[in-house]
Amino acid sequence: MSKNDGIYDDLSKDMTYGDYLQLDSLLSSQHRLSEHHDEMLFIIIHQTSELWMKLILHEVNAAKASILKSDLEPAFKMLSRVSRIQQQLIQSWDVLSTLTPSEYMEFRGELGKSSGFQSYQNRLIEFALGHKKPNVLGVYKHQPEVYKQVETAIREKSIYDAAILALSKRGFTIDKTCLDRDWTEDYKANESVEQAWLEVYQNVEKYWDFYELAEKLVDIESHQQKWRYNHMITVERIIGYKRGTGGSAGVEYLKQVMNHRFFPELWNIRTKL
Repeated sequence: MSKNDGIYDDLSKDMTYGDYLQLDSLLSSQHRLSEHHDEMLFIIIHQTSELWMKLILHEVNAAKASILKSDLEPAFKMLSRVSRIQQQLIQSWDVLSTLTPSEYMEFRGELGKSSGFQSYQNRLIEFALGHKKPNVLGVYKHQPEVYKQVETAIREKSIYDAAILALSKRGFTIDKTCLDRDWTEDYKANESVEQAWLEVYQNVEKYWDFYELAEKLVDIESHQQKWRYNHMITVERIIGYKRGTGGSAGVEYLKQVMNHRFFPELWNIRTKL
C-alpha cells in the first residue's frame, strides 16, 4: 500500500464517516427487551422505516411549498424521490415477514402498549397527503411536543390541496368549497376538481406541468396503497386477527384503510378518458 493513499492518515482531528453520520448514537439505539434473537430484526425494521419516513416528510413538505408558489417543476424531482423511498418501505415488509408467529410471540409481551399505529411520522405523512382524522390526535397527548406537531400538521393544507389551489390560479374553475375549507377534514371528491383534471389529461401538451404533477401524485398513492397492503398481509401472516399491541383492531383496521383514496379525482378520470 502506497503511503500516499491517505487511507491510514491520522484522522483524530478531522471529521470522519462515523462522526458525520453519528454512528455511535445510531448503532447503539437498538435495545432488545428480551433475549430472543429475532427482536433485533423487529427493532431495526421499524427504526429504518422511521428514517425513511423522515425523508418522505422532508421531500413532500418541500414539494408542497413549491406547488403553493405555483412553481410546479421543482416538485417533480422531490415527488419522484418519494416514490423511490416508498419502494424501500414496501420491500421492508418482505424482510419482516421472515419473522414467524411463534418467534414473534417470544417477545411480543415485552412491547407493552407500543404499536406502529402510534407512529407520528406515519400520521404526518397521511396528513400531508390529505387523509385527516382529528380523532387520532389523542394518541399523542402524553407527548406534548409530538402532540403540538401533529395538531399543527392537521390544520395545514395537504399537497393535494396545494395542487387544487394551483389549478385555480392557472384559471381552472374550482368550487370555492375546495379553495377555502376546514383543512382538518378529510378531503372529499369534487366534480369541479374532476373536470379540471380531465381537461389537463385531454390537453397534455397545453398543461404538461399539471399532467406531470398528477402522474407523480398517482405514483405516490399507488405506492402508498402497496405499502398498506403489504403491511396488512404481513400483520395477518404474523398475528392473524389478534388485536394490535396498542389496542388497535389490527388486520380489520388495515383492511378498512385500504378503501381510502388520497387523490380520488385522479383515479375517477381514468374511466372517463
